[in-house]
Amino acid sequence: MATYKKRGYKPKTKAEKEVEIEDGSATAEVFKTLDEGASKTEAWVEKNQKYIIGFVGLVAVCVLGYLAYQNFIQEPKQAEASNEMFQAQSHYVEALNATTEKDSLYNLALMGSAGKYGLIDIADKYSGTSAGNIANYYAGMAYLNLNNYQEAINYLDAYKGKDEATGPLAKGAIGDAFVQLNQLEEALKYYVEAATMKTNDVTTPRFYLKAGITALQLGQNAKALEYFNVIVNDYKDSEEAEKAKLYKGQAEAMQ
Repeated sequence: MATYKKRGYKPKTKAEKEVEIEDGSATAEVFKTLDEGASKTEAWVEKNQKYIIGFVGLVAVCVLGYLAYQNFIQEPKQAEASNEMFQAQSHYVEALNATTEKDSLYNLALMGSAGKYGLIDIADKYSGTSAGNIANYYAGMAYLNLNNYQEAINYLDAYKGKDEATGPLAKGAIGDAFVQLNQLEEALKYYVEAATMKTNDVTTPRFYLKAGITALQLGQNAKALEYFNVIVNDYKDSEEAEKAKLYKGQAEAMQ
């Protein structure tokens, strides 16, 4: 076992001298091992330096390529898409607020006007940008209002919504489209997804109510009761709460 020795200490006995010699030999052996390991590492690096340099170069090229793509392609593309989006979005908002000619305004939003792209072209030509993504949402909603339910599903399903509002609204709108296509099983799946993906006091009770009603239509009374109970217990101050109580009684009677 190694023992602590004061600085300047000189071995007095033969045994202590032998221990000192052994310690010195062990230290020398450690340095020898380290030297050998370093030599092997240097030899390996020298032997494989072409591959190492190539790998480092590849990483550098990838990083520089990504930065160049972001700065010279993606950002200008995003700015261009946002500029094109303004006109189409304006037509969409006009259609929402209009009392007449809604269909023509939705079509202008979809197809474009005044030399500007519509939502369809923006979603296609600027895919991968945030403007292209939101164009999918508006296009899907426009098609839903035009009663073109399959196209509504296609565009809304392509929308990658991460915020608390449009994400659930897109999923719920897909559910609405499937209801119109009389595909209630699919509608129920999307209503539940819309209710649970971003829980809040607005979209969650709204789509749980639709899920419950759809489940009743499918004869899935236990599921319907579960959805209505969520609204009654957890969202009692919501607009949907009173309706949920009525449907809950209906579901209980059908159990």
